[in-house]
Amino acid sequence: MLPKFLIADNSQEAPDLVYVVHTEKPRCIIQCDIDGFYSNQKIYWTDEEPLCTDDIETLMEEAEEFFETELENQEELYDEEEDN
Repeated sequence: MLPKFLIADNSQEAPDLVYVVHTEKPRCIIQCDIDGFYSNQKIYWTDEEPLCTDDIETLMEEAEEFFETELENQEELYDEEEDN
């Protein structure tokens, strides 16, 4: 089973952008700036876009929380590696 969210990038095409991939329905890929989730944001729906704006808002909040937590975890891992 896939995680609910994944982070992807493409440093050759768009080095300043990252993508948060939502793997559950409604599936989508959220493009954002590496420095901020709502900067340069664009949503690419791979399933039909939900009609309910509350559902989209909830999905975006969950994606932002995942994104921020994942970046913090990566920073901690890199700090630990540098200390060793």
